[in-house]
Amino acid sequence: MAAISVRDLDDDVAGRLKVRAAQHGRSMEAEVRAILTDAVTADDDDRVNLAQAIRQRFASIGGVELNLPPRRDRPPAAELPAPS
Repeated sequence: MAAISVRDLDDDVAGRLKVRAAQHGRSMEAEVRAILTDAVTADDDDRVNLAQAIRQRFASIGGVELNLPPRRDRPPAAELPAPS
């Protein structure tokens, strides 16, 4: 197991951490472990991907409608070398 040390932790943060740990019935060290574990094991479904972030950022100004012309020519098929 790895061990870490946190330096220069603000006294207010340490106090809040102590209260939070007491509310959950565990030590400050156990509370920090729980917080770190939750932070790095969050479900990917809860995270916003880049496309969602962009959509959310610009949702207030409305969407953009792109007028894309239909394809007329079918792209050529790839030419594969003959088996040897």
